[in-house]
Amino acid sequence: MSRSESAPAEREDSRASQETCRAMKTVRIATAQTVEFREDIEAALNCATDVAARAEAEGASLLCFPEGFLQGYLTDETLARRNALDLASPAFKAVLNRLPKTGPTMVMGLIEAEEGRLFNTAIVVDHGTLIGRYRKVHLLRSEQIFDAGSYSLVFEIPGLRFGILICYDTNFPEAAREIADLGASLIVCPANNMHHRKTAEALKNVHNSVRAERCRETGLWLVSADVTGERDGRICWGPTAVLNPAGEVVAQLPLEDTGLLVLDIPVACKTLEVPVQQ
Repeated sequence: MSRSESAPAEREDSRASQETCRAMKTVRIATAQTVEFREDIEAALNCATDVAARAEAEGASLLCFPEGFLQGYLTDETLARRNALDLASPAFKAVLNRLPKTGPTMVMGLIEAEEGRLFNTAIVVDHGTLIGRYRKVHLLRSEQIFDAGSYSLVFEIPGLRFGILICYDTNFPEAAREIADLGASLIVCPANNMHHRKTAEALKNVHNSVRAERCRETGLWLVSADVTGERDGRICWGPTAVLNPAGEVVAQLPLEDTGLLVLDIPVACKTLEVPVQQ
């Protein structure tokens, strides 16, 4: 085909792309602050189903749950192995079958097992189908039962490209930069900050400050999802929040309450040719 014959089609494609960008000025995201479910997958799934129905009613396209949401943030190896799920197993397929077949795409923390190894993982599920996973790369000393993930991914839903950093991952500027370089507009941060009270007090205002630095460095939005409540002398105060590219907290749930935060965020039209899981 000659250059003159293809030009109208190219102009048409360009106009269509511009129209798409104009039509996708905002995306509605939701994030859940929940109690901590430990070794109770059934209760976690019941919670996820209820929260997803609320998010769907609010028109959200993306719904985020905390770190280790499905089985609990289990760092004792015996407990973790007893509850871990292989994503290729019938048990995990049963979990997917319980998740909603309509509504928002979900990011959910869980403990994953593969070939004898354990991972602190966040899965991306769309209408009951596993789209992909991210394994926590940067591990605390208390997380040595887990193997570290090795790379970042971006995922795409209509109007939004996002990457995932799990809790402590956000302390590393290069992790957020990698997501930005892959063309994302949003960092999703599942977290679990259940600490002894003295530590929780000391860190109460630190989490958003660290995440704000990543936003300012990369120009990305960030949404976090955390647990709340008390257990065995420990307490968690979240935060579950949305931060803008200037590092400002634009919305946050009350620290001691469960709830669902829903917010429209503006997203830029990204045309980078990068690997995307979708």
